[in-house]
Amino acid sequence: MKKWLTGLFVGLLVLLSGCSFFNLSYDTLDYARDATSYLDKVTQFAADTPSLVKRATDNQQAADELKRELQQMKQEIIKFNNLDAPETVREFHQQLIEQNNRLVSQIDLYLAQLKNGLLDPSFLENNQLLQPVQEITNIVQQIKKLNNQVNETLSVSQGA
Repeated sequence: MKKWLTGLFVGLLVLLSGCSFFNLSYDTLDYARDATSYLDKVTQFAADTPSLVKRATDNQQAADELKRELQQMKQEIIKFNNLDAPETVREFHQQLIEQNNRLVSQIDLYLAQLKNGLLDPSFLENNQLLQPVQEITNIVQQIKKLNNQVNETLSVSQGA
């Protein structure tokens, strides 16, 4: 009887640790999907913003549109920063938060300039709004690689 209970207990431990592995793996996949979606938004922002910034120096409508785009991107950043990252990607998430905070600082500078209406062309010479975007892209690419590895591991585990 004791051997049977011990065997049952060991079997439950193995089963529960396996479930934990799958939960962590699926959490990682979910996070990678969220990070990829976020990168798509950042990439679109980076593509749309330069022409809008140039027009915002002499066009009030473009300045208003730029202000809306900056505020919207800032909200996306805050939302992403508040995600609960699984243990497997916590370091990547922290790196993303650091780059996102750099981007938010630049957005805040631009928003402060836009309070006065149009952007001053001399302001554009000294401020690089999109500089953190490349770092964000690089980090998300690393997360995508991890995502692929997790997918392969799950495929092998489920096929076994």
